Amino acid sequence: MNSHLRGILLLVLVTAIWGSTFAVVKTLGQLLDPPVLIAWRFLIGAVALLPIVFWPRPAAAEATPQHALGSPALWRDGLVIGFWLIAGYGTQTIALQTTGANRAAFFTALSVVLVPIWLVLAQRRKMPVALWLALPLAVAGLALLSWEGGKLVTGDFWALACAFTYAGFIVALERLAHRHPPFAFTLAQVGCVAALAWFWALFAAPQHLLPPSAAWGPLLYLGILATAVTTLLQTLGQRHVSAAEASLIYTLEPVTATIFSYFLIHEQVGVRGLLGGLLVVIATIFSTRGSATAHPETPAPAADD
Repeated sequence: MNSHLRGILLLVLVTAIWGSTFAVVKTLGQLLDPPVLIAWRFLIGAVALLPIVFWPRPAAAEATPQHALGSPALWRDGLVIGFWLIAGYGTQTIALQTTGANRAAFFTALSVVLVPIWLVLAQRRKMPVALWLALPLAVAGLALLSWEGGKLVTGDFWALACAFTYAGFIVALERLAHRHPPFAFTLAQVGCVAALAWFWALFAAPQHLLPPSAAWGPLLYLGILATAVTTLLQTLGQRHVSAAEASLIYTLEPVTATIFSYFLIHEQVGVRGLLGGLLVVIATIFSTRGSATAHPETPAPAADD
């Protein structure tokens, strides 16, 4: 299996796991304040990554993950990604307090439309026709989703903010992922988010830092599988898959989120919602066709994978 196909399969798996998190985060949001939820989630994720990063490796490797952790550039880039991640996870967690899990997933899917727009603006090129077609489709899809679920609520605007921040994360990760060993870079990302989140939690909710017993099972799931594992797989996958290609794969997220939300918390989508969601997915596919380019095979600076 070539590296490009392996990267695609890793991102498909990541997207499926992500789909389950909307229902889990919405349920946890009833027990924990958003910064506390994110702080524990990423602390658990960082601890889960430590055995992987410090697992003994052959001495022949020029730079093991342990050695890479001493690089200022690693932590600088990890902090850059960390700011994008905490902005994305923070806005999404706040959104799920007042809007439905499946509705938030489709709103968040707009990040896929925004990625090629970011790339076009960064490269100062004319916007392709496909992007002009994608934008009104996305707006129409969101209008139908909002119509079915009632008037726009505060959570919908937070979900839109999540779409903007996550688009920035996808673009930044494509630029930075190949610069560092994936295991060490994953730990740097998750560790930076955990530090930022704990600072936020200590400032915003100092009296509610300890989770109740009912929260620990979902937190372990989010921290280990939906944070440590998915961040590692995404970092590995986007070493060989372009941001535009990755964003196309991420169109599966609202679909899997709707399925998980139905089975886990019994949320349902009516005809208008399904049509709106379909328009959002079509818009995301159009948008990626507008800027999809081959991703160069960039060799890893250190072989820890």
